[in-house]
Amino acid sequence: MELEQVIRDIELALVEIDASALPFKHFQAGVGPYGEPQLIRAVAAQLKQTAEYGSLVTTKRTPDLLIKGHWALEFKIVRPFGDNGKLAENWSVNLLHPYAGNISSIGDCLKLRELIALERKAVVVIGYEHTPPQISLGPLICSFEIIARSIMGIQLGPRIECFRPGLRHPVHQQLSVAAWEILGHGGQEFCGSLAGA
Repeated sequence: MELEQVIRDIELALVEIDASALPFKHFQAGVGPYGEPQLIRAVAAQLKQTAEYGSLVTTKRTPDLLIKGHWALEFKIVRPFGDNGKLAENWSVNLLHPYAGNISSIGDCLKLRELIALERKAVVVIGYEHTPPQISLGPLICSFEIIARSIMGIQLGPRIECFRPGLRHPVHQQLSVAAWEILGHGGQEFCGSLAGA
């Protein structure tokens, strides 16, 4: 089971959740406002309905989503704007905070790198934008890759990405899913020598 297929299937699951029109809490209908744990559980439920995934899929604390014998996945959601259309505070921190033990995608990469598991490991970013984007997620995704590789010494596989416009939410109008396999084990930060500076 290759990561490209898993990401396409996750994208389809997100589209199905969006099509259901079930709102998350008091927010407007659509997949965009879902919180991370609730969204991962909903994605897992969609995947479990398929013959390919079935009983292989489970949600956990670490990793967020386990496809037994195949993939250990950690997820982050990025939304520059809230359900109300206002610019969200600190929305990019979910990807870029470069410290072990935090809840960013960088932290997830470090956590996955140390995770003892038979499964391959990957970090997944689910992003929502306007159509056309008022704030593009492109610079954030590129910044994540630069910090992960050049600052933190994380070996990322090539970016796998898919995109889906036409979501029902008036703010979270299009969806992107990006993923990177985490390669190697352990390792030191490239800029570790700056710690004493």
